[in-house]
Amino acid sequence: MNKLPIERRAQILSALVEGNSIRSVCRMTGMAKRTITRLLVEVGTACFEYQHRVLRNLKCRRIQCDEIWSYIGCKQKNVTLARAAKGVVGDAWVWVAIDADTKLVPCWLVGKRDAGCATEFIADLESRLAHRVQLTTDGHKVYLNAVIDAFADEIDYAMLVKMFNADAPGESRYSPAHFVATEKVPLLGDPNRKYISTSYAERQNLTMRMSMRRFTRLTNGFSKKIENHEAAVALHYMHYNFARVHQTLRVTPAMQAGVSDHVWSFEEIVALADRIEQEQAA
Repeated sequence: MNKLPIERRAQILSALVEGNSIRSVCRMTGMAKRTITRLLVEVGTACFEYQHRVLRNLKCRRIQCDEIWSYIGCKQKNVTLARAAKGVVGDAWVWVAIDADTKLVPCWLVGKRDAGCATEFIADLESRLAHRVQLTTDGHKVYLNAVIDAFADEIDYAMLVKMFNADAPGESRYSPAHFVATEKVPLLGDPNRKYISTSYAERQNLTMRMSMRRFTRLTNGFSKKIENHEAAVALHYMHYNFARVHQTLRVTPAMQAGVSDHVWSFEEIVALADRIEQEQAA
């Protein structure tokens, strides 16, 4: 099968991770939509497999978790039996963990905002950590049992519960609810109240919305297939962890965490997919 030169594929990926839509990348590069989508899935899958393998035995101290909403095909209220029969549609929440010190994202999960996904996500997080950590989540109730199941009593865990006023009439579609206050709720171990925060996780949510067109609200740039959505998230975190120099760290999160010794180029990211293809052929 003919393949684009690696420099050309790197150019396409660099456009995607900067928040451009598939169609805008088509116009910028002159490539077909199917070609770009296939490249996204191939490289995104390779990025997921690579990070799943190397992000282990991490020496994190303070972890923050949050969820960010997105959807596949249509919003949950518009899901019909006919649409559901064709594949995964509706809400697709991304559960994200971030190290407050290195800004590394050790794991994420695309799924529903329910107890099953919470359990799977927290168990994955626990398997990647080298020692006891302080963990902060928002007030989503499903976290508590998930944390107990994964860590037992080997964790310092707290929730940051946020309180909001009711939406203002006529503004609820475009404006967030008015923030009132937060409550720090220690739940397990002895969490340091000074570090009970989800600020870095929430800032990472903004980075996702700015870096992936399919996460931008009130547009038609949403994902049409779950495979494309998962690939885009994996590519985003590969770029964020390994290739994007953090403004305050002056190195990438992976370098700060000791996982990588250099800033990755897009050619190196593309090569991950080539390497997997060669291994499968052998």
